[in-house]
Formats: sequence, structure tokens, C-alpha cells
Amino acid sequence: MNAPAGPRLSDRQRLNWLRLIRTPNIGPASFRDLINRFGSAETAIEMLPELMRAGGARRMARIPSLAEAEAEMETAQSLGARFICIGEPEYPPTLRKIDNPPPVLAVRGTSAIFGLPPVAIVGARNASLAGMKMARGLAADLGREGYCIVSGLARGIDTAAHQGSLSSGTIGVLAGGIDRPYPPENVGLCNEIAQSGGVIVSEMPFGWEPRAQDFPRRNRIVAGLSLGLVVVEAAMRSGSLISARLAGEMGRLVFAVPGSPLDPRAAGTNGLLKDGAILVTDAADVTGALAPLTSLPTAPTSLDEPPDFSATPPPADDERSRLIEALGPVPVGVDEIIRHTGLHPAQVFMILLELDLAGRLERHSGGAVSLVLPES
Repeated sequence: MNAPAGPRLSDRQRLNWLRLIRTPNIGPASFRDLINRFGSAETAIEMLPELMRAGGARRMARIPSLAEAEAEMETAQSLGARFICIGEPEYPPTLRKIDNPPPVLAVRGTSAIFGLPPVAIVGARNASLAGMKMARGLAADLGREGYCIVSGLARGIDTAAHQGSLSSGTIGVLAGGIDRPYPPENVGLCNEIAQSGGVIVSEMPFGWEPRAQDFPRRNRIVAGLSLGLVVVEAAMRSGSLISARLAGEMGRLVFAVPGSPLDPRAAGTNGLLKDGAILVTDAADVTGALAPLTSLPTAPTSLDEPPDFSATPPPADDERSRLIEALGPVPVGVDEIIRHTGLHPAQVFMILLELDLAGRLERHSGGAVSLVLPES
């Protein structure tokens, strides 16, 4: 597998992308809006203080310096890792298609594996021996059919899925920095994956210790990287069911392995089957359903073209107040905001961006937004 050819960011562009995405209050959506509005990360960084003030920030977010971005790049290189930015040919084509994909990924290993059709296998951390055997065997069989296996490097089912696909190719997604695998006992597995033709992926900074809120973000990437997601074992309240819900929202196929009604670790998977998930007893159940989807387009050959904002004047104070007054703690769609306020879409997106950078906006699935109410 050879890495695809195509345009890549310059070293300076990559450093500024890293600085921008590492700035507090900037997530994938606001990053995209900033690049579209200003054309480059470098210009966006220059405009951040003004935008934060316009959004009513009580405190200016600290923008990482060029030296700090260079230090993170050097740390990555010392660990055999690198950064891939959206729009570059090595960026995973499946992940690029989701809403608000991570602008920058840290990767360690062979990124050419992103060219294989990907299937996620996830499940319980406290998995049964039978569940781990199923995950390991399913991963090995799918690998022999030319699929790469995606999972979250957790204990139990995730670990078994990675182990079963080491020889054919596997993608491990971390909730923390690439240098902070969790759980710690999977440090060796991470090294094996990176050294055997697979790849380790994270959107988080180097040195980042994963927190509880980081695991749903990881699950989103696991689902987004995949054409379909297989749940082997999962309790009724589990991260695996979150992954399955995210996969369904992204239009991915959701599969589930049935289990005993007497085992609480099968309650979630059996529930998925009741809700319409595809039943899996062997790899053929997965490959048969995914066969029509495996002809993926090649990675993009150019960066996204920014829309033309030049014809629209910047929002005035009264327009900004009108939009903020329309927002509250209940999520609403951007189209609804545009209709209600009568503002130009570009002005609405600009005000929402200002609020986001000021830490006053929360973004929800489906593109909805809500206002973060001040603490009393």
C-alpha cells in the first residue's frame, strides 16, 4: 500500500493549523468556519482576539505560540508520529465525510492502511471469554477478506479485535494523546499496531491524559472511520451503544452479535437487534452487507474551497443582539435562526463563530446550537 499523492500543507501552514485547533473554545466546526472566513489559519489566529471580544468573552483564550506548536511537532517526530490535516491525501476518506471531522490528526504507523475498507468492532470492557474469542475471530476473518479493523484500544472486546487483526491491519483510536495510551497495559499493543502495518490515531494533544468526556469524542472517530460498526457485547448503558448510535447517525451500517438473554453484557446488543441492527454470527454477515459500499473514492486532491464572504457586511451590534436574544439553552437549528432573525446566513455564521470562540455557544449533533448560560 502506497500513500496517495496530492497537495500537502507547508510546514508553516501545518504549524498554524496546529496552533489554531489547540486554542481553547475552537473545535472542528469553529475551525472550519475560521478557515472558510479568513482563508488561512495564520490570518484566523491574528483575528481571534477581535472575534472573542465581539462574542463577549470574559477572558481571552490563550493562543499557543509558534514555539509551542514546533515543540509538539518535535515530540511527535521523536515518537515516530506525525500530523495529517484534512484535505491532505493521507487523511482517512471515510472520516472526511462526517459532519465536522477533526481538522488535524496525530498518527503513528502506516497511514496507507486508510485506503482499505474499514470495519469497527467494539464492545464491553468486562467482556466474556466467548465474546473476546468472537471479536478476535471476526477481526481475523474480516482481515483476510481485505478489511482493516477499527477499534478504541479499550480492555476486553476492543483489545481482542486489535489482536485478531494485527497481521492484516488495524486502526487504534485513542481518547488521549498518542503518547498517553489508555489503559496503560495496552502500551505494548499500541507499539505492535504501529510496527506491524497498522496505525494509532488521536485528535488530542501530546501529553493529554484522557478524561471521561474524551471517550465519546474517541467513539465518534471510531464510528466515522468505519463503513460499518459491529458491537460484540454491550450492557444497556455503555460506550459501545454510544458508538452504535453515532454510527447510525452518520449513515454507517450497525451490526450486533446476539447473546444470551441471561447475560447483562448481551442486553445492549440484543437491544440493537430489536431496533434493526444487522445480526452477525460470522464475517460473511458483515462482508455481504458492506460489499456495495467498499468502492470508496480516493482521498481528496485539494483543500476545501472557502465560500465567498466578501459580499456580506459584518454583523452590526443590534444584529448581534437580535441573534443572541433568539438563543437559549434549548438546541435550535441554524436554518431556524436564519429564518427567525432575517439575517444573512453569513452574518449568522459569523455571530455564532464569535460566540463559540468566547465560550458562549454549545454545538450539538445535526448542526444545532444553544447558548451557554452564565453561571449564577
